[in-house]
Amino acid sequence: MLAIPTRNIKTMSTAIEKTEALIQATRELGAMYTDDPYRPRYHFTPPFGWMNDINGSIFWKGRYHIFYQHNPEGGYWKWMQWGHASSVDLVHWVHHPIALTPDLDGPDRGGCFSGGALVNLEGVPTFIYHGIPDGTCIATSDDDLLITWDKHPANPVIPVPKTGETGHGEYIVFDPCAWVEGDTYYALIGNTIPGQIGDGTALFKSSNFVDWEFVHSFYQSRREWTDAEEDCAVPDFYPLGDQHMLLFCSHWQGTQYYIGRFENEEYHVETYGRMSWEGGLLGGPRSLLDAQGRRIFFDWIREIRGVEQERASGWSGVMTLPRILSLATDGSLLIEPVPELECLRMNPKTRENITLNADEDMNLEDIQGNCLELAVEIEPGDATEVGVQVLRSPDQAERTGILYVPAEGTLKIDISRSTLNEAIRYPYYRDAGGTARLPESEQFVDAQCAPFKLKDNEVLQLRIYVDKSVVEVFANGRQCITQRVYPTRADSTAVKLVSRGGQAHFRSVQAWEMAPAF
Repeated sequence: MLAIPTRNIKTMSTAIEKTEALIQATRELGAMYTDDPYRPRYHFTPPFGWMNDINGSIFWKGRYHIFYQHNPEGGYWKWMQWGHASSVDLVHWVHHPIALTPDLDGPDRGGCFSGGALVNLEGVPTFIYHGIPDGTCIATSDDDLLITWDKHPANPVIPVPKTGETGHGEYIVFDPCAWVEGDTYYALIGNTIPGQIGDGTALFKSSNFVDWEFVHSFYQSRREWTDAEEDCAVPDFYPLGDQHMLLFCSHWQGTQYYIGRFENEEYHVETYGRMSWEGGLLGGPRSLLDAQGRRIFFDWIREIRGVEQERASGWSGVMTLPRILSLATDGSLLIEPVPELECLRMNPKTRENITLNADEDMNLEDIQGNCLELAVEIEPGDATEVGVQVLRSPDQAERTGILYVPAEGTLKIDISRSTLNEAIRYPYYRDAGGTARLPESEQFVDAQCAPFKLKDNEVLQLRIYVDKSVVEVFANGRQCITQRVYPTRADSTAVKLVSRGGQAHFRSVQAWEMAPAF
């Protein structure tokens, strides 16, 4: 019989007790949010308080674990800690006790900021994160639920360089991720100071995960795709197919990625793309590799209601639905929702063979709600704009449009009439400081537009997820666009098909109500 160390038994017992207590507290808190019109029902949200970047996601012992920047003391940014939740199916999440809390006299006394996770060469789950103010720190866990974490006494293992230091001193030591190749550890340190160093990143390596050697600049943008003000925060680097993907966030424009080759400790970028565009709110991605070999992506969708409304609601921040990332045969990125979400479907309804003439609409009387999944197949025909409106009020005062524009080669979410709340405005730049630098007429947008074009004779296939204040749209497995919306009216629940400028044929519309996941 396998002997289990006494310490592990005690640790697991304590972890289970803490989790059970938190589950009960979460149930009680859930009752407070029943009437909150904006709190999602099947997208992950913190049990209470503030949430931002997804951190340290890892698949361990049959469970998916996510960690995230968390302030449990209020509904807005404050003293950063690492919240923790896990799931066996990527749909139903269990809230666990906080994983990382700053030590008052430690190198992370100012906050446990973003980072990643991996299983080290000894088979132990390990965090690497940025401790404010001193630098990169590490921690390990020896319980199967990853509840308890021990910080390394050598922290910070990569200190913030002092003024005047050479070597890696020109880099801001922030937002690390790490991986193993052979018997060598690599760490990628993101730069998060917009306009100072661009989106350069620093590569370090180590044989023991404690003593690190600066290698060189990992990637310095040639500005073919990103603006000079954009940075490379919260990097996440991993193999994808026969390539390597660098997932990151710009403080100006949100979540983005590079795809290329990693050879001889150098990264050669070949492809670039965004996951958030002007008016978008994504900004803290992380991924994991599961037991099926799937690369699962998570991201933070921020609020845009303002500090006072967030504090009053008692919570802030939502996680995207988990997405599967893979490469097409041509090397382009494929993005799909995890099929596990189908377990939430209820009350299926189907409509088929609907043809709309130019500038004709059709309200789907039997399909309504603010917690829905829609699967829509469309032959755009000669329409100049075609798609679906959701969260629509009877008088159209509020509505959110999901539209394909063939001539522009764009998929867009029209947010010009998503809410009657005039305080809700969508900035061109994700960072308000950037918005202020634009002419007033250009500071805000009324649609988030993503590049997308159908191939010859291809049918438009939309997967639309509506969850109170969240709309996520997947198109043909090649594009995904995410938006927060805040309709003010209880009757803003209708679904409508639209065709502008020409005739379009809707092959089918499938709809499901989505059951609560929490």
